[in-house]
Amino acid sequence: MENIDTHVPVANSRVRLLIQRALLAIDTVAKLDGWLGALCLFLLCLLMIAGIVVRTLSSAVSWLPKDIPIAWEYSSYLMAVTFTFGAALTLRAGGHIRVRVFLSNASPAVVTALECISSAAGLAFATFFTAAMTHFSYRAYAIDERSLASNTPLWIPEALVAFGAMLLALQLLARLGQLFLGEPVEDKNMVR
Repeated sequence: MENIDTHVPVANSRVRLLIQRALLAIDTVAKLDGWLGALCLFLLCLLMIAGIVVRTLSSAVSWLPKDIPIAWEYSSYLMAVTFTFGAALTLRAGGHIRVRVFLSNASPAVVTALECISSAAGLAFATFFTAAMTHFSYRAYAIDERSLASNTPLWIPEALVAFGAMLLALQLLARLGQLFLGEPVEDKNMVR
């Protein structure tokens, strides 16, 4: 989205500077978040490849197990964390699916209003999701809930998902700040 002149003017340049610094900090965290998501995706791929290799070798070597017992469980954890860790950077880079037909035919004021409404709705959902996952994580920690397959404390993957959801909520808040300042909400260079 291009810089739109329909933003709310920020009278105090000190407030504007503080908001811009906060936006830069959130962008920096989003980049780190994206790299962590990529690392989780890489580990997920390694785990799947290891499972295939073990399965293939087990037919030739009798003492090898037929599979890696924790592979499916840890794959699901890694997939959930990958999705939530990659969401903030994807939003900032403009990678989420959007219907641009309506936006391309609307006036800049309407586009800004729709961006504000959708960002606020996304922020509400991401905040709810963060709170729910934080609650689940705390509950799992408090009662020492563990996985049946591997005895893994469930608060660990749940806390990671909550953290990724919190970073998405921060990015949506930053998006509202960018709209307030009249700055572009998407930066295609974020993924470089």
